Amino acid sequence: MLRILALTALMVAGLSFAQADETLKATLYKNPQCGCCEGYADYLRKNGFEVEVKPTNDLASISSKAGVPANLQGCHTMFVDGYVVDGHVPVKTVRKLLSERPDIAGIALPGMPMGSPGMGGEKTEPFTIYAVTKDGKPPTVYSTE
Repeated sequence: MLRILALTALMVAGLSFAQADETLKATLYKNPQCGCCEGYADYLRKNGFEVEVKPTNDLASISSKAGVPANLQGCHTMFVDGYVVDGHVPVKTVRKLLSERPDIAGIALPGMPMGSPGMGGEKTEPFTIYAVTKDGKPPTVYSTE
């Protein structure tokens, strides 16, 4: 009986470690006064991400250094598993990026589109999410949602 309990405890511990490995850790930089960025962080948390939010007054510089062109920058910049994710990118697309692991710096959804995760309102048009290249070449469309 003791052996069965010990094996059961090991199995449960193993499941706990496996589940902990599945949590994606992300760091999100945002303007200190921006509330929609907090909404986006909450959205990510509800979808299995562990998000550390870091307020900054230097967001444009952080995005630029990560390779995101000024015309593609959103209102926050997130780093997750070696990629930059700029703007209110839906979690489905973030997970696609992390599973496909393309040779790019990351992805960006420019601006603050209505109806995107963390933003209010209804979605009125498809979101065009761009691939941010590592080599300075022009961005290409990564996904449309």
